[in-house]
Amino acid sequence: MKLHRPDRLQTVAWAGVGAALLGLFYLLAPILTPFAVAAVFAYICDPAVNWMTARRIPRAAAVLLVILGLGMLLSLVVLILAPMIYREAVLLIARLPELIELADARLAPLLQSTFGIEFRLDAASFKSWVAEHGQSAKDLLPVLLSHAREGGMALVSAVATLALIPIVMFYLLQEWPNIVQALRDTIPRPMLASTTRVLGNIDSVLSEFLRGQLSVMLILAAYYSLGLWIAGLKFALPVGVLTGLLAFIPFVGFGGGLLLAVLAALLQAEGWSPLLGVGIVFGIGQLLESYVLTPYLVGERIGLHPLAVIFALMAFGQLFGFVGMLVALPASAAILVGWRELREAWFASPVYLGQPPSDPDDAQR
Repeated sequence: MKLHRPDRLQTVAWAGVGAALLGLFYLLAPILTPFAVAAVFAYICDPAVNWMTARRIPRAAAVLLVILGLGMLLSLVVLILAPMIYREAVLLIARLPELIELADARLAPLLQSTFGIEFRLDAASFKSWVAEHGQSAKDLLPVLLSHAREGGMALVSAVATLALIPIVMFYLLQEWPNIVQALRDTIPRPMLASTTRVLGNIDSVLSEFLRGQLSVMLILAAYYSLGLWIAGLKFALPVGVLTGLLAFIPFVGFGGGLLLAVLAALLQAEGWSPLLGVGIVFGIGQLLESYVLTPYLVGERIGLHPLAVIFALMAFGQLFGFVGMLVALPASAAILVGWRELREAWFASPVYLGQPPSDPDDAQR
C-alpha cells in the first residue's frame, strides 16, 4: 500500500506531537501527581456519574455525590486500617526478641543437621536494643508528628495535593462529555473513523481491566478478611484488606499479604493452627483469583500479561516517578492496542503475503 507524501508528512507531524507531549509530561512529572490521580479516579467513576445523569440527576449533583461517596469510602478504609497496623507494628517490635530466640532454638539445629549451615542469631543483643528503644517505638506517632512539624513546607505541599485531587476530579467529571467532544473535533476528518475506532479499543481494554480489577480487589479483600478471621488470625481485617488492595499489582498482593499473615500468625504464638489456616486461606485465594475472578471479571482477551503489567509499572515509575506508575496501565493499554493494529496491518501487507506491489511506482522503488 502506497503512502503518499501528504500522508507521510501528516504521520511525521503526529509523531512529533506525540514526542513533544511525552517530553512535556516528563518535565512536568513532579507537579502532575494530583492531576494524574484525579484523572484515574474520574475515569473509573465516570460510569457512575453517567448512571445518575441517565436518571435525571443534574450532572453537577451526580459528580458531587460520587466524589463524596468515594471520599467517605477511602476515609473509612484509612480509619480502620491505620490504628490496626500501628498496633501490629508495636506488637511485632515487642515480640521480635522472643521470635528470634525461637528461631535460634529450632531453626538453627534444623539447618545444621539438614544442610550443614551454621545459623545463629544474637537474641540477647537484639533484646537489649529493643529494651533501649522500646519506648521510642511506642511513641512512634508523636515522633512522626514532630518531624512533620519540622518539615512544615512538605506537610503543606502534601495537604495541598490531597485537597487539589477532589477539585480536579470534580471539574474533569463535570466536563467529561465536553472534553471527549473537543478531542473528537480536533481529529482530522480523514482520520476520524480509524482514530475513533482505535480510541474505542483503548477505552474498552482499559475500562475492562481497571473496573474488572477493582471488582477482583474488593472480592479478594472480603474473602481474605473473612477467611483469616475464620482461621483465627487476630489481625484478619487489616491483613485481608491490604492483600486485596495490593492484588492490583500481580504477585505483590499475594506475596505481601502472605508475609503479613505469617508474621501476624507468629506473633500470636498459638502453635501451628494459625499458620496452617493462613496457608489454606491463601492457597484457596490464589486459585480463586487465577481461575475464577480474573478470567471472568477482567477477561483474558485484554492480553495484559502479569509480567507486562509489572514491567510497565517499574519502567514508568523509573521514568516519571509516582505519576508514571499511575499512568502505566493506561499507557500500556494504548501500546497494546497500537501493537494489535500494527500486527493486523503487517499480516495484511503485500510484504507479508508475498504479493507484488499494486503501484508501478512502488515496484520501481
